[in-house]
Amino acid sequence: MLEFIRQPWPWYTSGAVIAFVMVLLLFFGKSFGFSSNLRTICSACGAGRHVRFFDYDWRSQRWNLLFLAGAIVGGFISSEFLSSGEAVQISKATIEDLSTLGISAPNGIQPAEIFSLEALFTVKGFLVLLLGGFAIGFGARYAGGCTSGHAISGISNLQLPSLIAVIGFFIGGLITTFILLPLLF
Repeated sequence: MLEFIRQPWPWYTSGAVIAFVMVLLLFFGKSFGFSSNLRTICSACGAGRHVRFFDYDWRSQRWNLLFLAGAIVGGFISSEFLSSGEAVQISKATIEDLSTLGISAPNGIQPAEIFSLEALFTVKGFLVLLLGGFAIGFGARYAGGCTSGHAISGISNLQLPSLIAVIGFFIGGLITTFILLPLLF
């Protein structure tokens, strides 16, 4: 059984699981979004006393915090106990594109030139991670949610703002891939 769980599963397995989770959330009247957990955590820690945005009943979002905890625990279990230890499989064209930027194919999940302690303690690496984190945080707040919330939950609820946000996410990804990354690396 463990060997079955450890092997790579087809791409459509995750799609079926996401669809199942979305049906459950819709059935219970909930909407999914991971970035909303940051607001919930800030509210639970008392930030509502100082900032009106965090002044709401965070207890109504406990289910989402449980989902967050499950994702963290599940990621740890799969990484530590179910991983085959192989590097992530990416296409040869992607490896060639990365090599032109001076980034080697990942030995694990992510390239060490960007996501490692050695890269973090360089000025360039620190700034890339800091500005990237700021852009993600600012963008998620400005768009009223993150990519998972808009693309999975918002579009499944047929919300036009979510469709517009997802189009913006894709345009931003294309700009980053074809313009910003070559400039930075």
